[in-house]
Amino acid sequence: MRNDAMPSRRAVLVGLAAGLALGRGALAEGLPTVAVTKDPSCGCCERWVTHLRRAGFTVTVTEGPVNPLKIRLGVPRELASCHTAQVGGYVVEGHVPAGAIRRLLTEKPKGTGLAVPGMPVGSPGMEVEGMEPDIYEVVLFGPEGRSSFARYRGSAVV
Repeated sequence: MRNDAMPSRRAVLVGLAAGLALGRGALAEGLPTVAVTKDPSCGCCERWVTHLRRAGFTVTVTEGPVNPLKIRLGVPRELASCHTAQVGGYVVEGHVPAGAIRRLLTEKPKGTGLAVPGMPVGSPGMEVEGMEPDIYEVVLFGPEGRSSFARYRGSAVV
């Protein structure tokens, strides 16, 4: 005998799926859009964009010259990488992990933005099969100077 007050397994699964979809949408709604400018032929930049999207960010991509933007936004030459992004009033230069961007947006430190100089192996978008990820710094930079914001191996804080 079936108890009509009990939801069916199918109803429960449909409800869970709807809740997950709504949860993802709410997560993306709570985060500002990341506007990325990259060279059209850069594959590692596309992989970094994918990393951000998987972390719940909405990302727009503009392909074109990046160096004039870096200069306009105040990215120091020695902190430059292959792509530049803007999010929540900050600059994000290079392969900065999504977790560091979330922390930046939560803590709102005084500064221009975050940078991962160069292209460290294992940083988001720079994963190389068979190679051990580098340990690298995420640098907070701005007119007041620079400081270490976080230290990572791959996408994990160390």
